[in-house]
Amino acid sequence: AAVDVAIQDYVADVAAELIYQNKSHSSTEVFFVFPLSPHMAIYSFEARSEDAKVQAMLRDEAQQLDEATGHWDNLSLQEYLQDLSQYPGEVFVCFLGTLSPGKEMVVTLRYVQELSREPDGAACFVLPPTLHPHTQHYGRAFALPRAMFLLAAWNCLTSKLPYSLLLTASLQSPRGVANVQANFCLTPLIYTAQDRSTAQVSMAGSPPSHHDLELLVYFGEPTAVSAMIEKGDPGAPQGSLLGDPMVLVTLAPSIPEAVHGQRQSGEFIFLLDTTFLEHAQDSLLFLLKSLPLGCYFNIYCYEETSVGIYPQSVEYTQDNVTEALRCLPSSGSSLGDANLLRTLQSIYNTPRPHGHARQLFIFMSGLPPDKEAIAAEVCRHRNSHRCFSFCFSEDSAALAMNLASETGGEATYISSDNSMIIVVLRYLKQALKPAAEGVSLSWTLPHGLEVEVLGGTPQSIFQGQHSLLYAQIHGYAQDMTVAKGVMTLQYSLDSQNITHTTEFPLCPRGDGRLAGHRLASRCLMRRLLPEATSRSDDEPRVRAVEISLSSGIICPFTSYVGVCTTQRVTWNKAPLALLAPRQSLIPCQIIKLRGSGKSTSCYPKSIWVPPRWLTAACQSWLALRQLTQGIAALPQRGTGSRVLGPCYTEAIAACQELVALQNVDGFWSLSSGLASVLEVDEAEMKGKMPGEVMEPSIWATVLAVTQLHRYDKGCQDLCEVLEAKAVTWLSSQAVSQLDKCLEAANTLFGSNVKPSVF
Repeated sequence: AAVDVAIQDYVADVAAELIYQNKSHSSTEVFFVFPLSPHMAIYSFEARSEDAKVQAMLRDEAQQLDEATGHWDNLSLQEYLQDLSQYPGEVFVCFLGTLSPGKEMVVTLRYVQELSREPDGAACFVLPPTLHPHTQHYGRAFALPRAMFLLAAWNCLTSKLPYSLLLTASLQSPRGVANVQANFCLTPLIYTAQDRSTAQVSMAGSPPSHHDLELLVYFGEPTAVSAMIEKGDPGAPQGSLLGDPMVLVTLAPSIPEAVHGQRQSGEFIFLLDTTFLEHAQDSLLFLLKSLPLGCYFNIYCYEETSVGIYPQSVEYTQDNVTEALRCLPSSGSSLGDANLLRTLQSIYNTPRPHGHARQLFIFMSGLPPDKEAIAAEVCRHRNSHRCFSFCFSEDSAALAMNLASETGGEATYISSDNSMIIVVLRYLKQALKPAAEGVSLSWTLPHGLEVEVLGGTPQSIFQGQHSLLYAQIHGYAQDMTVAKGVMTLQYSLDSQNITHTTEFPLCPRGDGRLAGHRLASRCLMRRLLPEATSRSDDEPRVRAVEISLSSGIICPFTSYVGVCTTQRVTWNKAPLALLAPRQSLIPCQIIKLRGSGKSTSCYPKSIWVPPRWLTAACQSWLALRQLTQGIAALPQRGTGSRVLGPCYTEAIAACQELVALQNVDGFWSLSSGLASVLEVDEAEMKGKMPGEVMEPSIWATVLAVTQLHRYDKGCQDLCEVLEAKAVTWLSSQAVSQLDKCLEAANTLFGSNVKPSVF
C-alpha cells in the first residue's frame, strides 16, 4: 500500500493506493469495506484489475437505478459486518467483481478528514486500520495484499507484517511547521519553504506490527485564531463553491480550567421524558445539586407540556431548585399533546441569559416518531448550544448520537437505573468546563471582496475544544495592491471582553487537492439538510445534490452506484466490428450500522479491519439492500454501561440521602434529618460542636464532608462537585475553625479524615 497525506492545519486529504492479489487457486468475488469516522468523507474510489475497472459514482437518489438481478448467498461478509455492527457509524461497501487466481487488483481511495486537536495544539492524524491491517484473522482472507502468502500460518504476534506500506505526508500551516512526532520511525523533517510554512516527512522502514499509526503535527506558537487560504479549482466556475478561494479558520481560545465549587456562568436545561421521570428523578437531584452558583437552569417534561417549569431559565438558588423539584409532574400523570420537537422549538424561541452558554441534557426513553424533524431542528440551531443526550432504548441511540455530534456534545446509552447517576454526573463534569462566550468574527478585505462563513460561527467554544470554520471569499478586489486580509475574533471570558486579530494572504495557495473546499461542501450540505426537510419547495434539496455531485462528497439526497467497465477488447463476429467497453451497474453504497452499545459512548470507535472483508460475493442491488436491512435490524449485543455491584448501589443510596439535604450554596443545616443520615444522636451531634463555632451550619457542613470521606471511593467520586462546593463555602466562612471542627468530627465518628480535605 502507498498512502500520501496532505495536512493543512487541522484538515487532511488522503490518497491511498492498495494492491491486492488472489493467492488462492480459485477465482474469488471481492468486496471492499471501509469504516468511516464521523469527520471523514470519501470523494473518490476506483478499483482496477486486468479485466475491468470499477468506479464509485454519485447519483441523485431520485434518479437512482435500483434493479435486482440476483440473490445474496455469501455468509462471510454478513458475518464480518455483524462483527462490525457493534460499532455505530457508516461503512463504505463496494463490490469489486471477480479476481482470478494469481491476479492483482489495484484500489485507489481518496478521502478528506477534519483532524482532532490535541491539548497542546498538535494536529492528530491516525491512519485508518483498513490501510494498515496489522491484526486479527488474516488466515480468513482469500484476496490478499501483494506481499501476503501462506496466511493461515502467519502469527499476529510476530514482529514482521506480511505486506508493505509506504507513507508520506506533506504539511502546511501559515504559522509554520514546528515539529512532527509519531509512534513509528520517521525520516528527518524536510522544509520546502524558507518560512517553514511547508514541509515533508515519511515513514522510515517498516510499519509497527502491533498498533495503529499516529502522526502529531506541531505548528508555530498556538494562537486563539488562525486562517489559511486555499485556492479554488481552476476548472470550476468563478463564484461557485469549488471555484472561489476558501479560508480555513481555526478558533482555539485559551481557556483556563475551572475550579469545582467556584461561581460559574452557564445555562443548563434538562429535558425529561415524563414517561420515564420516575427513573430520572434521582439523577436529576444529583445534577441540580452539582450545578455551580452563578448559573441559570430550567426543567422541561416534554411528554406533558412544551413549557418549562419556569417560563425561561432562572438563577440557580435554593428557593428556585426547591420550587422546581416541587413542580415536577408525577410519572403517571396524563400525557398532553407536547413532544420533544415542540419542546425544543419552545427552548430555541426563549432567549438565553446574556453571557451564559446554553447546554441541554436530553433524556429519551424511546425513539420519538418525528426523529428526522428533531434532528433537523437541532441542526438548525447547532451554533447556539451543546447537547448531552441520554437514551434508554436501543432504537433511540442513533438519534441521541446525532443530536450530540451536531452540537459538539456527547451521547450515551444507559442500560440500568443504577448506572444512570454515574453516567450523567460524568457528562456534567464535561459540561462544567468554562467557555468563551459571545464568539464573533469580523473581516477586513479590499473593496470588491466579501466573505461568507459556511455553516455560521458558534456562539460558544468550551475549554478543551476548538472550532474549525470554512469561509469563502467571493468577488474581485478593486485594489490589487492590497495583499492581505484581516480577521478579528472577539469573545468574552469571565466577563472580560477579549479580541484577537490575525492577517492572512489574499494570494491563495494549495496543492490543488481541495481538502478545505470538500470539507466546506460537507459542512454546507449539513446546513441545507434541515431546510430541505422542512421547506415545501425543492430548492435546498436541489442545491445539496448539486454540491454533492460537484464535490464528490455524499449527502442524504445522493447515493453511490458502482460502474463497472470491462477492459478487454471484444469483437462482434458478424459483421466484424470492434465493440465499445461494456458498462454495468454493481452494488456500492454507505451502510449505516446502529451499534451494539458495548461501550457507554455512542460514537464510532477505531475498528481493526482485517483483509477478511475481501472474501464475500454479491450479484445484485437487491442483495445489498437485504444486507443493509438485516444489519440495521441486528439486536444489540451487550449493554451500554457496566453492571454495578451491590456496594456501588448502596453507596449511591447513602450519598443520595446526604445530597438531598445540602443547600445549593454548598452548606448543610444542623438538623434532625442530618443526624439521621449520619446515624448519630441529634443531641450528641449538637453537643460535640466546638465552642468556637458561632454558626451551626459550619459544624454541620464539616460533619457532612467528613462523612463523605468515610464512604467508599465510588461515593466520593459521585459527590466530588458537591464536596467542592461545600469546601468553598467553608473556606469563605470559617477558615480558622476548620481544624478544630474536623478534630471533633473525627472524635464523633471514630474516623481519621485528614485536614487536607479542606
